[in-house]
Amino acid sequence: MTDTAPATAALADACVRLGVPLRVGPASLRPIAPHAPLAGPAMPVTHAGSVDVFLEAIDDAPPGAVLVVDNGGRDDEACVGDLVTLEAREAGLAGIIIWGRHRDTAQLVEIGLPVHSRGALPPGPRRVPPAGRAMRTAWLDGVEVTADDTIAADEDGVLVIPTGDWSRVAEVAREIQQVEKAQADRMRAGASLRAQLDFAGYRARQATEPDLSLRRYLAERGGAIEV
Repeated sequence: MTDTAPATAALADACVRLGVPLRVGPASLRPIAPHAPLAGPAMPVTHAGSVDVFLEAIDDAPPGAVLVVDNGGRDDEACVGDLVTLEAREAGLAGIIIWGRHRDTAQLVEIGLPVHSRGALPPGPRRVPPAGRAMRTAWLDGVEVTADDTIAADEDGVLVIPTGDWSRVAEVAREIQQVEKAQADRMRAGASLRAQLDFAGYRARQATEPDLSLRRYLAERGGAIEV
């Protein structure tokens, strides 16, 4: 999925167009370095203070999966560093999403695996983790992530999309991107967006039809912008 993943903005528009619930990771989740859009099956796990839960999740993850770490958004510890990130990359994972903080930023940037977190923090976990199997669940500040979800992420943020809806959402997102690219190409060639959308015609009609929206006007003309 990663090589051809649509941008999250287009995916969000596609969800709205198709009526798929829009599940957005918190805005405080930011990429530690710029990266191309990625998408992959979610591998959720709850962090309890020990690295073994990550290794178990990586061990069971399919290639191209996205490790989603729930550390409760904590600000008192970093829960993922260079070794876990390198292990995930070498195992063929597509990225890591951390509802919490990371460390070893310079090394993570060098490793090159896309990582989103709430930011960097030097200390690692100092808790004594409970014994038991890893919890294969994750929440991103109220957004539940399960193994039945696909994660999409880029520099705009993180989306959680049901895997059962992924194909149709991604298809519509690619169509949206193609339309917007064509519009941008025409703008660079001298045709303003207002001209392309017949904005003058819209304003003329709206003068006599105050309830007319641009979205409806474009739909009637077969035009498109955003969703």
